[in-house]
Amino acid sequence: MSSSRRLRSAHITEGVARAPNRSMYYALGYTEADFKNPMVGIANGQSTITPCNSGLQPLADAAAQAIKESGGNPQMFGTPTISDGMAMGTEGMKYSLISREVIADCVETCVQGQWMDGVLVIGGCDKNMPGGMMGMLRANVPSIYVYGGTILAGRHNGQDLNIVSVFEAVGENAAGRMSDEELHEIELHAIPCSGSCGGMYTANTMSSAFEALGMSLPYSSTMANVHKEKLESAAESGRVLLKAIEQDLKPRDIVTRRSIENAVAVIMATGGSTNAVLHILAIAHAAGVEWTIDDFERVRRRVPVFCDLKPSGHFLVVDFHKAGGIPQVMKMLLNAGLIDGECITISGQTIAEVLADVPDAPPAGQDVIRTVDKPLYKEGHLAILKGNLAPDGAVAKISGLKNPVMTGPARVFDDEQSALEAILAGRIKAGDVMVLRYLGPKGGPGMPEMLAPTSALIGAGLGDSVGLITDGRFSGGTWGMVVGHVSPEAATGGTIALIHEDDSITIDAHQHLLQLNVEDSVLSARRADWKAPEHRYSRGVQAKFAYNCSDASTGAVLDLFEEREVRRV
Repeated sequence: MSSSRRLRSAHITEGVARAPNRSMYYALGYTEADFKNPMVGIANGQSTITPCNSGLQPLADAAAQAIKESGGNPQMFGTPTISDGMAMGTEGMKYSLISREVIADCVETCVQGQWMDGVLVIGGCDKNMPGGMMGMLRANVPSIYVYGGTILAGRHNGQDLNIVSVFEAVGENAAGRMSDEELHEIELHAIPCSGSCGGMYTANTMSSAFEALGMSLPYSSTMANVHKEKLESAAESGRVLLKAIEQDLKPRDIVTRRSIENAVAVIMATGGSTNAVLHILAIAHAAGVEWTIDDFERVRRRVPVFCDLKPSGHFLVVDFHKAGGIPQVMKMLLNAGLIDGECITISGQTIAEVLADVPDAPPAGQDVIRTVDKPLYKEGHLAILKGNLAPDGAVAKISGLKNPVMTGPARVFDDEQSALEAILAGRIKAGDVMVLRYLGPKGGPGMPEMLAPTSALIGAGLGDSVGLITDGRFSGGTWGMVVGHVSPEAATGGTIALIHEDDSITIDAHQHLLQLNVEDSVLSARRADWKAPEHRYSRGVQAKFAYNCSDASTGAVLDLFEEREVRRV
């Protein structure tokens, strides 16, 4: 270990500060010999708020034991979480994205404030992943991410269930296609144990991206929380981190422009969440790497979707894991020349070295992972749309759609609840384009997800025939004719704020177009009459987020204060 890190580990300062510093550690049971060993943080997202995080403590304990046995001093501290599934459709959902920033601040603050030599971050629910990664990149000490693991499938009447099954069942019930009793049975059986939501939704998308980045161990991103291999992987992560500390291998050595491109290729191949666009932009910003919203479109055009995963596909992540998981997908992408095998990983090996023993083709007898030359879709599913409605970009998830093109009359809502009420009351008809606005990073504030209305559309049988655009976000469980992250947002005077009821709107994923079919002169007159709304919050974390956040096209980060030099590596 280098002398500078030895000083960091010992927390030695000159003169009078030395004794109090050591004395505090003696109170924790440290001995003189311990000060020669690295201080290793464990950022633990354990929480009984949500099943996503309720099974993290055994993983944290396994990692701590492995770190201790490997010669490190584990120092555990907590990070908060918000359950997106529980907060969905409520005012609490506005805290979800904000929690990403709070988690990042927690990790950075503890690691830097306590001068830790490395950190292992453990998380489960959606924002745990990007928040933890952003904190790791800011602190830039040797780090590894341990995903808490996916949930097992629920089961009812011979069908697999997951959290989205419940939201869609609500829509079916409202449309008269499902009884109250059946809805209750689905509600009872959808979530059987601890673990994160089971499709290729946001949590599993981001865990998969971290494995592709090289910041998590192979296969770890698709393991189930309740399975023994997840405990073993957590312990191995602790051992690998100790080696990375010895080698001084840091996150910004690993998270580069090339490795981010690898991660985005994996997100496209697996049909991942629209939230990945927002979070990868934020992660790149934390890493000081140049990456823009247009880079997603560039990768999308060359990477096919060849994994048949929910929400728009058929299988859950537990099925994907059995079929070979992320290493299998990456080996196929590597062989096709679609990822860079020379990128380094937290183990010190390159991607190509990590994948050396992975089969070239997926196993026979399964339908989860197809071959690259026989994909579900020839191009990726996360399309970046632009036009007068979104000059800075918007994100459309176009998998699962028969025809990702429509023009229809606007049905305008300034909040999520009134939009949901309109769907459930049967006032939304085929051909309509719903506009949900003032829900962006500043306007929400916090850019809430629209899973309740989109699921209600699916449940009502309108998923292919009704468009929905918003400056808010979508759950990883969303699919349908939906476009989110519209930038600039309504709260800052974006064109979405100028839409009137019955205006014609065109969504055309083939042409990458999101267009309000209104004359420029009319829009100019509307803009002159537009007034910015009052801020919804005047103090507290919501007010701080609304005041400081950037727009969705730059990741909705809080520290984009000025143009900075970025790394082009």
